[in-house]
Amino acid sequence: MKKLFGFFLFLALTSGFTARAETNLQLFYDFGEDRKQLTSTVEGFYTDKWGNTFFFIDLDYHLRKQEFVPFPLGTYFEIARCLNFWQESALAPLSLHVEYNGGVYSKYGINHAALAGLDWFIHSKDFKNTLNVKVLYKYINYDGVDTPDGSYAKSKVPMQFTLVWGLQDLFGATGLRFSGFADFWWQEHEVFPWNADTGYDWTNGEISHVVFLSEPQLWYNVGRHFGVDNLNVGGELELSWDFGSSKGFWCRPCLGLKWVL
Repeated sequence: MKKLFGFFLFLALTSGFTARAETNLQLFYDFGEDRKQLTSTVEGFYTDKWGNTFFFIDLDYHLRKQEFVPFPLGTYFEIARCLNFWQESALAPLSLHVEYNGGVYSKYGINHAALAGLDWFIHSKDFKNTLNVKVLYKYINYDGVDTPDGSYAKSKVPMQFTLVWGLQDLFGATGLRFSGFADFWWQEHEVFPWNADTGYDWTNGEISHVVFLSEPQLWYNVGRHFGVDNLNVGGELELSWDFGSSKGFWCRPCLGLKWVL
């Protein structure tokens, strides 16, 4: 889920290995105080001789009666490509990374964003434990978006730093996987305080300059016990600071199902 850049949710193996492909479907219930909604995710990760490709598409569905609409209320899309033409050299862990993000929520758009930079891949000998470190230039299209002082918004520093990790068979438990990402980037955007009784105070916004977002996930391959290896149960925590329109730190727990195609 992203939810922006998120992202990113790479399984993130660079490409010095046998070609590999995985597509999965995820369904989450978000217990966040300001959400209480379902999110479905289609996610894909594919390797080839030139590198790897990752994408995901989120759709959000409001369940609250006072806000119910008979169609998805929001959608978000990311696609990223790691290029690695030197897989047999000493620089095999290093890839070039290019990416696009964008979406829409209710009547508001999520600005186009393009990223490019470097990815460094670290792994255990058996590749069960992986870490990707990304340093990216981030361009956000701010055309037509202005700040309260009447000037056009722009990033102070057009950069993003990303960590993506995956730990398979965590604590020696077969089928237990801990994965996720953490993103930090600079972005001019307006955030609003939340009150549990009245909701967001849309009249009291302020400009934030940075965003932090992390989505650690824990999955267990429960289907392996009854011959359906596709089925996983688990969840995630969305940890964020000044993400979207939400001011300050948030922790939004989610429960989910994942079906690997």
